[in-house]
Amino acid sequence: MPVKFPLLLAQGVEGIAVGLASKILPHNFIELIDAAIAYLKDQDFDLYPDFPTGGLADCTRYNDGIRGGAIKVRAKIQKVDKKTLSITELPFGKTTSTLIDSIVKASEKGKIKIKKIDDNTSQNVEILIHLPADISPDVTIDALYAFTDCETSISPNSCVIYQDKPRFMGVKDLLRASVDHTKFLLTWELKNRLDELEEDWHFSSLEKIFFEQKIYRELEKDTETWEQVIDAIDKGFNLYKKLFKREITREDLQKLTEKPVRKISKFDIKKADEHIRAVVEEIEEVKNHLNNIVPYTINYYQQIKKKHGKGKERKTELRSFDTIEATKVVVANEKLYVNREEGFFGTGLKKDEFVCDCSDIDDIIVFLKSGKYYISKVQDKAFVGKDIIHIAVFKKNDQRTIYNVVYRDGRNGSIMMKRCAITGITRDKEYDISKGTEGSQVLYMSANPNGEAEILKVFLKPKPRLRNLIIELDFSQLSIKGRSSMGNIFTRYAIHKIQIKEKGVSTLGGHQIWLDEDVLRLNSDSRGKYLGEFHDGERILVVNGDGTYCTTGFDFSVRFENSPIIIEKFDAEKVFSAVYYDGEQDFYYLKRFVFELSDKPQSFIAEEEGSKFLAINDDDFPCLEITFKGKHAKKDPEQIDVYEFIGVKGYKAKGKRLTTNEVKAVTFIEPLQKELPPSEDDEDLDSNGDDNDNPLDGETDTGTQMTLGI
Repeated sequence: MPVKFPLLLAQGVEGIAVGLASKILPHNFIELIDAAIAYLKDQDFDLYPDFPTGGLADCTRYNDGIRGGAIKVRAKIQKVDKKTLSITELPFGKTTSTLIDSIVKASEKGKIKIKKIDDNTSQNVEILIHLPADISPDVTIDALYAFTDCETSISPNSCVIYQDKPRFMGVKDLLRASVDHTKFLLTWELKNRLDELEEDWHFSSLEKIFFEQKIYRELEKDTETWEQVIDAIDKGFNLYKKLFKREITREDLQKLTEKPVRKISKFDIKKADEHIRAVVEEIEEVKNHLNNIVPYTINYYQQIKKKHGKGKERKTELRSFDTIEATKVVVANEKLYVNREEGFFGTGLKKDEFVCDCSDIDDIIVFLKSGKYYISKVQDKAFVGKDIIHIAVFKKNDQRTIYNVVYRDGRNGSIMMKRCAITGITRDKEYDISKGTEGSQVLYMSANPNGEAEILKVFLKPKPRLRNLIIELDFSQLSIKGRSSMGNIFTRYAIHKIQIKEKGVSTLGGHQIWLDEDVLRLNSDSRGKYLGEFHDGERILVVNGDGTYCTTGFDFSVRFENSPIIIEKFDAEKVFSAVYYDGEQDFYYLKRFVFELSDKPQSFIAEEEGSKFLAINDDDFPCLEITFKGKHAKKDPEQIDVYEFIGVKGYKAKGKRLTTNEVKAVTFIEPLQKELPPSEDDEDLDSNGDDNDNPLDGETDTGTQMTLGI
């Protein structure tokens, strides 16, 4: 059909046929035009879906819309406060009703824990999810994506009828075909217009000569037949036929004779000349367009964008999604029990020993006294073996949970000691924490979530010539090895009993934390930017583009929102310089300050309406450049030594006004090269780092004090 815009890609389509299916996703109006222009300019381009419902989309596997690809779409969920979440945009293909139903079902199954849901949707989507007081909003957001329709996967399948055959074509090929078709249609229209204009010129010129040269008088002569009249008129044009681009036909002449007498009397030669000139100019213009059809097509698209592009900006935000592990975000909706002697565990043994809360999709690790251990799915009741000594929820790939073990190798063998992590094994398969010798027995075992290493007091059984019956075992002296290692020999004597002498501290050091900048999530897998080693109590500084900041823990469930521009390890002594525009004072301000610990977002710029954050810098000696506009536009840019311009104050301080002139831009440029002044701890040291008076230093004590005073 003569459609000059890729409506198929703009609107999307879904359908089925015998042995064929098609699912073409909608794309952004402006981006389609930009891509069409890029193609006409022989430039590369990319196209990704844009949905009318907004939301978030991960198109890393879009595969140009061809079958085999997939995209993930998510609802846009924001934290209103610690107890409330707000869904403001929906994933494509979902409605508020279907989304709420999926959340209610997940809550009923115990996957997530919510208090209530309010649907305040009117013109815009607003679904409020109220949480219980003890539930983390960050973990709940992940759980909503994992267990509800807040995240769905769409498999595109770009199948179209092209050149009378069904074909699988990528969206880029579809756009190219559409642009080529548009160029063909525009060429066709221009040629039609050129034919119309040439016909207009032909008849207008014919008409002008007909009246100007008074050939119309042949109509007044007494002629026997009408054919003789036409012949006489045709003969009257003999002198002018060379001026025309085509032959003068009898139809042309008959059309001339149809003019009424009153029009002949009113014919204006000057007006006819003006009309012919306009037609000639338009003919030249059309020919120029035909000779430059590509620029003409580009201009066609640009005019569409100019006329209809307002308000058609992209609605769906493109992101890379992190993979959410369901076991890490599911609510602990079950209780785990164990019967150690009989060897049973499960959620249905309510009369037996309570172990911990768990979810119905967790894995459970169970150790027996014989050294055997298993990993099994949570069940209502399961038998693993008698004499269970340890049972817990198993975390896959957990390298910080360290097992400290003392076991006897065989019935009368040596006493062995080992430390190991168990990161991943096959479910329902038997493993052994010992060497596997028949008759082996675990004498002591502890599971330490942060690699703690305790000190044990070990009592040996009395034996002739054995003088020291009490010895100590310090697990911190042992290396952490693989789960299949046999360990080290602790003693060859029989053990009477084991007691804990001292609880240990972690031997693993701090947590090595990275920031995956694509998905804005923390990880310990060396993905992205390294933030540093974190110990308990240390925090992360988050500075947002709206002029707010907060400090947060290094939990992997933390979500960074509000367009963060700085995410780094918090340093209470680090000095920052910030520039902002004060909406109330109508001036630009500069401030230097240190951030303070704050779990809640705090603004470090003026909060009056119209205020906006411009830039932040953490150089020791930052330099600022101001360019001017308006009546001050000819003024040279001004550079400011920030260190000298303003001192360090609290983050709530207003700062210092930069200038009273009209400002075009304020930017941080290359920092200055200076040396930091001596700190208070160094004030008593001389130039060699001593606190003694040494004549060889070249300065007296008085001279050093003067220098420091200056």
